[in-house]
Amino acid sequence: MDDYTPELPEEDNDDLYEHYSFTADKGQSPLRIDKWLMNKVENATRNKIQDAAKNGSIFVNGTPVKSNYKVKPNDQVRVLFQHPPHENLLVAEDIPLDIVYEDDQLLVVNKPAGMVVHPGHGNYSGTLINALIFHFDNLPNNSSERPGLVHRIDKDTSGLLVVAKTEHAMAHLSAQFKAKTSEREYVAIVWGNLEEDQGIIEGNIGRHPKNRLQNTVFLDDEADKGKPAVTHYKVLERLGYVTLVSCKLETGRTHQIRVHMKHIGHTLFNDERYGGNLILKGTTFTKYKQFVENCFKVLPRQALHAKTLGFMHPTKNEFMSFDTPIPQDMQDCIEKWKGYSKHIENN
Repeated sequence: MDDYTPELPEEDNDDLYEHYSFTADKGQSPLRIDKWLMNKVENATRNKIQDAAKNGSIFVNGTPVKSNYKVKPNDQVRVLFQHPPHENLLVAEDIPLDIVYEDDQLLVVNKPAGMVVHPGHGNYSGTLINALIFHFDNLPNNSSERPGLVHRIDKDTSGLLVVAKTEHAMAHLSAQFKAKTSEREYVAIVWGNLEEDQGIIEGNIGRHPKNRLQNTVFLDDEADKGKPAVTHYKVLERLGYVTLVSCKLETGRTHQIRVHMKHIGHTLFNDERYGGNLILKGTTFTKYKQFVENCFKVLPRQALHAKTLGFMHPTKNEFMSFDTPIPQDMQDCIEKWKGYSKHIENN
């Protein structure tokens, strides 16, 4: 979601709330706005989008448009309604937090798998933000009006997040993430045996043109689409038909590791959204299929953990680094594959 906010007629500013804001790619070919928004807004139906246009809720470059408007390169598209978005109606909830570190400027949280970071479509309670506003007063908003959040990780990814407690910390930490000076290492189990012990994956990441729940890599003639993304990977352990890898992020795009690893042919283990919940490598033996199904039951999510996090403290002027152990579900899955790979070697 872009932070761009074009001026609206003054009489509209009091009545309308922004629900979505997007900028069309500079290589965008003309496409009806109802079809274009279906690829941008999760769970939106074409009927709902057309109704919004009929009611004058869809604006392009500050002007309301009908559903047959053709989106052009660099168009600024906003959807505005007379009620605030559900995610803005934040409710404090007494949800326990695993706080790794805390001082007067910030805290570092170890997020469990299954917890959504911020409210959004279909997830308006039980999120990390609901928990944060219960435990802490007056957290500063980020540019998307989300209290305390400097960055995010996916719902089914576990691991470390830094949360700002002051306006100064929010600005300072956000600038580090933007300048790519923060350090983040993830551990993942991926399908297949990687050829190289380490490597760099580069390729712009953007919304998949045919599956709006996925992101994808755009290369060569489509390189103007999406946003630049760089992932450094290193093999930690080869486990037969899967590999344990470390991934360090230079950039922080949505689903970056999941998309980049799939792009090089090594989809994350049990990543349902990207097809990793299918048996992608191995044998056709029934016993093997049963073994993989048991691994999926042990680890019922994508095999991804945000293990380490490092940044410059906003006031102490010292670099701080945090590490958290691989969670039990992922560790149990690794142990099962270790046993299986030894069994393969011995036969």
